[in-house]
Amino acid sequence: MSETTMPATEAQPALDEREVVSYELAYHVLPTVAEGEVNDVRDQIAAVITQVEGVIGVEEAPQRFDLAYEITKYLEGKYRRFRSAYFGWIRFTAEPAVVAQIDESLKGNKAILRHLIIRLTKQEEAHPFYFHVALAKEKQVRDVDVEALAEEVSDIDPNQDTNEEVDTSDLADDTTAKTTGADTAVATEVDTDVATADTDTDKA
Repeated sequence: MSETTMPATEAQPALDEREVVSYELAYHVLPTVAEGEVNDVRDQIAAVITQVEGVIGVEEAPQRFDLAYEITKYLEGKYRRFRSAYFGWIRFTAEPAVVAQIDESLKGNKAILRHLIIRLTKQEEAHPFYFHVALAKEKQVRDVDVEALAEEVSDIDPNQDTNEEVDTSDLADDTTAKTTGADTAVATEVDTDVATADTDTDKA
């Protein structure tokens, strides 16, 4: 063996030191794709990754949902607008040099409305976000709130008078008593004045 020849056992570590990075590929499948064929599109995306020696990790299967805003795509000679799509994501590890190749391959897939590849941080890698699971939980909370509100409304008696009636009988009796007492006092005072006048006349 010559001095310039590196033993195979020493050359192997150089192959293992290739930089491998974690990525997440999020994608929207066109809503015009039949529901039974959506997984086929997912398989096509996965195949693009594995063809460049990428390794598939965790993922969330595509499910249909309403988009937050319209997305326009040029299809069959014209621009078309879409308000919904099948959304899913796949995480994978690969060399950074092959990411551009994956991106170009997906751009040629007419069943994909759009896609995005992002490099994951260590924190993101450790805590994947399951979009459809979170969406389902949010919907469940909204449904519970609506049901609770409906129950509160149903507990209100539509025939019940919300204006509290004031019992005026006691008030009327009290007013009459005060009026009668005042009249009596006036009458007594008049009678006293008359009696005094009569006494003065007799004395005269």
